Amino acid sequence: MSQMPQQAAPAKCPSCAEPLESGDLFCGACGYDLSAVPAAPQDHPTLTMGAPGVGPSGVDWPPPEPESSSTPAAPHLPTDLPGTDSGGKPLPASAPHGSPVPPGSPAPHGSPVPPGSPAPHGSPVTPASGVRFDRPPVPDDDYALQAPDPRVAASATGNAENAENAENTAGAAGAESTGSGAAQVCVACRAGRVDDDGYCENCGHAQPRERDHMEQESGPVAAVSDRGLRHHRNEDAFAVGHTALPDGTPAVLAVVCDGVSSATRPDEASMAASRAAGEALLAALPQGTHPQAALHEAIVAASHAVNALADEPTSAREHTPHQNAPACTIVGSVVTSGLLVVGWVGDSRAYWVPADRSSPPARLTEDDSWAAQMVAAGLMSEAEAYADERAHAITGWLGADAYELEPHTASFKPDRPGVVVVCTDGLWNYAESAEEMSEIVPADVAQRPLHAARVLVGHALDGGGHDNVTVALLPFPAPSQGAGSA
Repeated sequence: MSQMPQQAAPAKCPSCAEPLESGDLFCGACGYDLSAVPAAPQDHPTLTMGAPGVGPSGVDWPPPEPESSSTPAAPHLPTDLPGTDSGGKPLPASAPHGSPVPPGSPAPHGSPVPPGSPAPHGSPVTPASGVRFDRPPVPDDDYALQAPDPRVAASATGNAENAENAENTAGAAGAESTGSGAAQVCVACRAGRVDDDGYCENCGHAQPRERDHMEQESGPVAAVSDRGLRHHRNEDAFAVGHTALPDGTPAVLAVVCDGVSSATRPDEASMAASRAAGEALLAALPQGTHPQAALHEAIVAASHAVNALADEPTSAREHTPHQNAPACTIVGSVVTSGLLVVGWVGDSRAYWVPADRSSPPARLTEDDSWAAQMVAAGLMSEAEAYADERAHAITGWLGADAYELEPHTASFKPDRPGVVVVCTDGLWNYAESAEEMSEIVPADVAQRPLHAARVLVGHALDGGGHDNVTVALLPFPAPSQGAGSA
C-alpha cells in the first residue's frame, strides 16, 4: 500500500518544542530567544572518512558526494537528509507517517523537559509529552535476579543452537526455543527438574530464560545481548545477517533495538522491530537497492511492526493499570566492500573503530534525546547535559504514540579497514566517547567478532550492568568469504 509522504515538521523551540513560524524571533509559548539557536548544518548524505578510498564495487549506485582528506569531526545530525534510491532519485525529505494520531486526541509536541523541571524518572509518560524515559518505572535495584547468573552456568547448548541457525539469515536473537523434549535440570542446584512454569521442583529457583543471554554469528558479523545485572528481563533484541549484492559482492548487516521500559511490552517491541528490519534488508539488498535507501525503508518496516502491537486486543496485553503503546529505539548498519551506512531512531548508537588504533575513531549517530537537544541548542555543555538525570529522556522512538517517524541515515566511505560497533545505551553508558569505545574493542575483532562482542558485554557487566546490554560488530570492508550464498 502506498503512503503519502510526511510533510516536513515546523521548526520547534529548543526550550519547550512549541512549533514556530518562519521568521519568529522569540518563542510565543515560553519567550525563548531564538537568535541564540545555532543554524542547522548543511546536510551531505554521503561523507568520506579519511583519504579517498575504493568506492562501491560494481553496483550501479548514485555517485557519492565529493571526498575529502579529513576525517569528519562530528557525526551526521538528525537533520541530515536521507540518501538516494537505486534509480538515483532522492528519498523523501522525511519518512511517511508511521503513527497517526487518533482523531480527537491532542497532538503531542515531542518537547524536551524544560531545564529546571523535576526529573520524571520512573513515571509513565503520556503520548502528549513527546518524551520517553528509557528507564523502568521503579528503580533497577528493586529487581532481584531471577536465578544465578546464566553466564556461569555449565550448559551452553542454547548459544550453540543460535550459532547454527545464523548461517546466511537475519536471525533475531531470542527466537523461540525449538525444545528437545528432554527434562531440563536446574542451573542452581544441578539436581532438580524444571517444571513447565520454569521453576525448579527441588529448590524453587526460577530458571534463566532464553532471552536473558543471546549470542549469534552470521558470516563475519556477530552480536551478543544480555539482561544485565539489575533488570528483571531483557528488553533488547537484535538481528544480524549477510547476503550478496547483484554483482556478487558481499554485504553484512546488523540491527539493534532497545525496548522503552516505560512502555507496555517493550521486549515485544524490540523483537518485532529487529526482525522486521532484518528481513527488509535481506530482501532489498540482493535486488540492488542502495544500502542507505534499504536501511531507511527497513526502519519504516520496523515502525509498522511495532505499531501493529498496539492494535492487539486488550486480552492479549499485560494487565497493568496504565497502558501505553509498545515502543523501542533502533539502530542499524549495512556494510559492503566500499560503503558503510548507518540508520537510527532514538539513543542507540553506532561507532567507527579503525583497525589501526592510531587513527581516530568516530561516533556515527546523534542521539534523539533530551541531552542531545540541550547540547544542540547551546543551552548546556555535553558534560553537563549527560550528567543530568534527564539525559536519557528520548525524543524519538518507534511506536504507535510517536509524534512522527523520522529515520536518520548517513553513509560513509572509510579509507581503511575497521569495525562498526552497533549498540544500546547499556554498553555506551560505560564507554560513551568514541575514544573510550575504541579502547575496549579487542584488537582481533576482525578474526573473532563473537569473542569481541562478548568482551564488550562483559565490560558493561563489570561496570555495573545497570541496563540490558546489546552489541553487534560488523567488519569493514565486508569480507568475501562466507557471504552471498543463496
